[in-house]
Amino acid sequence: MAGQRHIRNKINELKDENGNRVLTKDEMIKIASDYSEKLFSASEAGMDDHIFGLVEKRVTECMNTNLIKQFSEEEVCNAVKSMPALKALGIDGFAAIFFQRYWHIVGTDIVGYCLDILNGQKEVSDLNKTRIVLIPKLDKPKNMTHFLPISLCNVIYKIIAKAMVNRMSDILGDCINEAQGAFIPGRLISDNVLIAYEVLHSLKMKKNTSKAYDRVEWDFLAGMMKSLGFHDDWIVLLMRCVCSVSYSVQLNGICSDWFSPSRGLRQGDPLSPYLFFICAEGFYSLLEDAKNRGCMRGASIGKERISINHLFFADDCILFGDATSERVHTVRDIIRAYESNAGQRVNYDKSLIFFGANVKEEIKEEITQILGVRVTSTPEKYLGLPMMVGGRNSWAFANFKDRF
Repeated sequence: MAGQRHIRNKINELKDENGNRVLTKDEMIKIASDYSEKLFSASEAGMDDHIFGLVEKRVTECMNTNLIKQFSEEEVCNAVKSMPALKALGIDGFAAIFFQRYWHIVGTDIVGYCLDILNGQKEVSDLNKTRIVLIPKLDKPKNMTHFLPISLCNVIYKIIAKAMVNRMSDILGDCINEAQGAFIPGRLISDNVLIAYEVLHSLKMKKNTSKAYDRVEWDFLAGMMKSLGFHDDWIVLLMRCVCSVSYSVQLNGICSDWFSPSRGLRQGDPLSPYLFFICAEGFYSLLEDAKNRGCMRGASIGKERISINHLFFADDCILFGDATSERVHTVRDIIRAYESNAGQRVNYDKSLIFFGANVKEEIKEEITQILGVRVTSTPEKYLGLPMMVGGRNSWAFANFKDRF
């Protein structure tokens, strides 16, 4: 089985930026390394402090006190116990199961080392070298965009990151807006699925972000944490984990030279989903500001007529609004503002727009040209579930039951 997977994942050729086929190992690893180095390089666009001014400060003094207190041996031990035992190995060659099984032998040394880093006595850069492996997203990939870059972090780094996640997760429910349905303690994936079923209005747009983690601008991340009210000491600790990384790309068993990125979060780092949500609060704040100014109106549901203009699940987003040129220009401007500041890029190939039954064809055409996304008239899926119920309720909710 492993041999078949190895054969299937072997990269036999790549195309360079000019579309020329490259077949040799050295040329392919250079293409992969150059592409990754460019992807993880910060943009030259300046930061707009206007977004930070829209962000509501949610982290209280009490929360910060709990965040910046000294880490304990118990927290490190709990982090080790909660880690998946057989995740992919980092360059240290170990899986978490080794530390879990032999904790009675290695535990004291590991705890001491992790606490030195968590409590500021040592730098994290010594163990933050990360191998990037390329996972094909389709059969016979030819371009670098056809791969998903997965970061293989050292297990000891993951222990440190997991201890930080466990501490931070206690307050995330109060810091991340309710429209985000992924990973947040006390929230269910099914919540946003059910709301998506409920809300069918004049206009619905499903936005998918391209290379979402890879493009996160570090300055924007730090600015968002500051705006939300995180203590400077906690921000420094998090940013050390993010900024001290160095990468090497692995392709067909060959590894490139190491390089240092200047933006991006790692797929495979326990911290990354939560840091991405913090960045996404900037997008949420722009949407809320537009709604409060009357420039964007969402869909109203329930007896209380609660207005909803967006739902999030990680880097997926569904926007709801009126099918008018004015409102759509507002949506487009918000997306552009968030892209230029956070480093994100909308993947228009995967983004869709759905119109209500009463929207005229000329309005549909005008809006489609403004947004540049594909129109769909058939039930699409959200988190693997059909998003439009229509007259097939029994089929849709049977699917829902099967998934959950």
